[in-house]
Amino acid sequence: MVAAIVGAAGLGSTLAAARAGKRLLLANKESLVLAGELLIAAARGSGAEIVPIDSEHSAVFQCLRSCRAEGVRRIVLTASGGPFRGWDRARLATVTPAQAVAHPKWSMGPKISVDSATLMNKGLEVIEAHHLFGLPAGRIDVLVHPQSLVHALVEYVDGSTLAQLGLPDMRTALAVGLGWPQRIESGVPGLDLLAQSRLDFEAPDLAAFPCLRLAGEAMAAGGTAPAVLNAANEEAVFSLSSGPDRFPRHSRAGRGRPRRAARRAGRFAGGAAGGGRGRASPRPPPDRPPSRKRHRMSAIARTSVPRQGGPHG
Repeated sequence: MVAAIVGAAGLGSTLAAARAGKRLLLANKESLVLAGELLIAAARGSGAEIVPIDSEHSAVFQCLRSCRAEGVRRIVLTASGGPFRGWDRARLATVTPAQAVAHPKWSMGPKISVDSATLMNKGLEVIEAHHLFGLPAGRIDVLVHPQSLVHALVEYVDGSTLAQLGLPDMRTALAVGLGWPQRIESGVPGLDLLAQSRLDFEAPDLAAFPCLRLAGEAMAAGGTAPAVLNAANEEAVFSLSSGPDRFPRHSRAGRGRPRRAARRAGRFAGGAAGGGRGRASPRPPPDRPPSRKRHRMSAIARTSVPRQGGPHG
């Protein structure tokens, strides 16, 4: 089963597949952010195999299969930096929804594109990596890599570092998931390092993009904090796409809408823990316009960017 529903809406089906013992190709990171302990426990109990198919976690998955996990010192997830890499807070105040989805390397749905622009996507991926690979926050790092050719690195205790490289095309990660442990043709050409000529890395700017820091704080707090963070983020993305909110306000999602986010996270987490019998379902993520007439179609949802697709950033 491929779990690729965007946002919290994907938790129910993902958890059901894990409980049923399915081979789960996981692209929905929010399932692990909301209920990582539940999902991993369900997979272990049923014998389900989880194979991540977003580019960074697929890269870590491939590197880890070459060695015992006990020998890992840390993992490094890479981020492209999004469309606003190098911008300061003052310049970010001018951002429009159309600019927020214009990713320089990847073509993604509106919600993930905005998350990539704020670096919230990378923060959610750190939480996802924590659950998938059993590493604490202190052993999961993030580097900005604008070329998007190195998708992740795994550093071992002997000083060796393995990296997975490839063109920014999600067909590669999908082929890994569909064929594993065999390798199958994806249609993606090989990586020509001479043509690419350089690989750049830099630390993320947490002053301009505080969402990555907020995600780390939520993971450290544990409990329902990551679920609240995710719900607040989905509300903020919806607000950015359908109203007057500006980009810097969105980046304060962890503080701006805590009560509404907490109510939403609590209702949905309760339903997931009870096998889908919660009191209410969460609002659909911004990739799908809400059915209520009072909400207009968002500017973001009407924007398309013709590049190779995938839940990267």
